Amino acid sequence: MQAIVVGAGIGGLAAALALHASGHEVTVFESTPTILPLGVGINLLPNAVEVLGELGLVEALLAHGVATREMLYFNRFGQRIWGEPRGRFAGHAAPQISLHRGALQGALFDAVVERLGPERVICDRRFMDHEEGGGRIVARFLDRAGAAWEVPADLLICADGIHSAARARLYPDEGPPIYGGHILWRGTSLAAPFLTGASMVIAGHRDQKFVIYPISPPGPDGRQRINWAADLAVAKNLRREDWNRPGDPAEFLPRFESWRFDWLDVPGLVRDAEAIYEFPLVDRDPVPRWSHGRMTLLGDAAHPMYPNGSNGASQAILDARALVRALAAHADPVEALAAYEAERLPATAAIVAANRRDGPEQCLQIAYERAPDGFDRIEDVFAPGELEDIAARYRVLTGLKRASEPLTRKPVPNDT
Repeated sequence: MQAIVVGAGIGGLAAALALHASGHEVTVFESTPTILPLGVGINLLPNAVEVLGELGLVEALLAHGVATREMLYFNRFGQRIWGEPRGRFAGHAAPQISLHRGALQGALFDAVVERLGPERVICDRRFMDHEEGGGRIVARFLDRAGAAWEVPADLLICADGIHSAARARLYPDEGPPIYGGHILWRGTSLAAPFLTGASMVIAGHRDQKFVIYPISPPGPDGRQRINWAADLAVAKNLRREDWNRPGDPAEFLPRFESWRFDWLDVPGLVRDAEAIYEFPLVDRDPVPRWSHGRMTLLGDAAHPMYPNGSNGASQAILDARALVRALAAHADPVEALAAYEAERLPATAAIVAANRRDGPEQCLQIAYERAPDGFDRIEDVFAPGELEDIAARYRVLTGLKRASEPLTRKPVPNDT
């Protein structure tokens, strides 16, 4: 079938590659005049990397990034709360990969151009609306000069992000994304490796935390590019979401000046930043439907979520795999898109809800509430098996653990 993909972000490019590999004819339309390597670090979970492995991209991604070895949680004093292995170190078939978002998007874009042809990625086309009839669908676009374009196809896959024009057309009264009461200041710094050199760390608690992980191998000088995010509760957000808005360290660094641990100097890392960007924590409520006839939503257009648990890009890539599998299983594209939605909408809605309850970072808040001044032994703070179950429940929810695997205690209120 002929498929139109709206949006050349991670979800859109992954969908284009997966559709092409399944024998469909795909054209990607992007609203920006050119595709640039924007953003900072990103983390890909093993189930999403498996999908990219089926597309032959894992080695290219590992060349740019780091195979994450472990996920660790610390309190604001640098005391270890919980940790677990990740990716192949946890027995998964694929690694968990941390890398620069621009490197990931670049690798996907290069693969699309190579496999589909450069004429199959068309920039400067802003999606306006679509019309269906006669067994086909027509997508309408505008370019920056104001010229209108109409493109017919069999399928329309809209992966145009959290400010999706396609979603706004389906749900015109939805309004802007929902502010979650936090601002994230994100940056990268060149620094000496910390812990294993492949560790991902989240320290603090719900209203003040610091996320850090390496996104490149060490260079000749022994330093790595380290991705970090400072997360603070801020009552009001007065600015629209923009991944490229410069951030001012004066707005958050004073809150982290005392965060000097024997394994990490947080204020030193921030002062050495190559660039800092500010972004509010936002998501959207799940909608009743993604698929309407021959069109559907994918990625952030379908299920924008908080970044807890590294699920944003990973779930978009899982959408792509579910989409092509549904198309292979159903001759009627309308039935296929309905089946794709039936599989993915409930699963991602559950993650949106869990991330609003702190997702796997729930252990940080519990530790803060039970031991706000720190602890001598973590065993005095958590009951036996409690930390394991918090982590396991989130892995079940996000597809990283068998749902049949037994847990050791009963759920607590607001458990993920």
